[in-house]
Amino acid sequence: MKQSAAQHHQHSHTFGQEKQKEGERSTLIVIAITLVMMVVEITAGTIFGSMALLADGLHMASHSAALTITAFAYIYARKNAANPKFSFGTGKVNALGGFTGAMLLAGFAIMMAWESVDRLLNPVEIQFNWAIGVAIVGLVVNGASMFILGEKGHNHSHGHDHDHGHSHDHHHHGHSHDHNLRSAYLHVMADALTSVTAIFALLAAKYFGAIWMDPVMGIVGSLLVANWSIGLIRTSSHTILDYQAEPKKLDELRSAVETDDEKIIDLHMWSIGPGIYNAMITILAKKPQEPEVYKARLPDKLGIVHVTVEVHQS
Repeated sequence: MKQSAAQHHQHSHTFGQEKQKEGERSTLIVIAITLVMMVVEITAGTIFGSMALLADGLHMASHSAALTITAFAYIYARKNAANPKFSFGTGKVNALGGFTGAMLLAGFAIMMAWESVDRLLNPVEIQFNWAIGVAIVGLVVNGASMFILGEKGHNHSHGHDHDHGHSHDHHHHGHSHDHNLRSAYLHVMADALTSVTAIFALLAAKYFGAIWMDPVMGIVGSLLVANWSIGLIRTSSHTILDYQAEPKKLDELRSAVETDDEKIIDLHMWSIGPGIYNAMITILAKKPQEPEVYKARLPDKLGIVHVTVEVHQS
């Protein structure tokens, strides 16, 4: 049956978001590991009366909550990829999940700093063997989690070229920044950092009597975690707020499209998901060509999955 012109130009705006990402599977595995470790530590801490074990178990619980937000963002984006309420798909859910995780990470850094200052001003007796043991176990678990999350997923879109009045186009694209996965990775990295600094400080306190090292290293760790969270807040918020693409990408687009007689007079290019972009281009030309001529010049490496082209005669 022959398609009508309207049917021919209909297209999907899922941009590959309906596919399960590698980050989703990795995050679910890490959540399972973290939950098991949390139950073991809280149970052992209660049975053996160890505050160090109990506290670390509760700390694991807080990060389990943050990782659950990451997993929810992945699943929600995938399940709603074809929901017409989302103009350009659910790619930005990824950035929203990353932003939320970054805010929780910033809160974790503040709590680390607060508790460390309190311990510095009001030292408490430390059960060194228990505390060092907990820190070593935590380091092993978080090291394994970092390894699992370290394998970045790939995002692929599938679509078709289509032209009308303003021309739209869908291209294949590669992988790029996954803010959601970055958030999960930073949470387990923060845990690993806490374990490393704790081991160093506890050994110094046990063998050299430097009790003050424990809270001081906690403050140092909190500053590093705060720096990570600020970086993720900045990059994820740029996606949420439709920041213009980085200058390098804009220059590459201009170089690919413009000629001596064809100039871009208005250009908007912004991220709509991990490694995927939308672009609106207005061209002024002495001898205007069809929009598909200009869109064919766009390099696939730019990750532009949706583009609108306007052409005016100079």
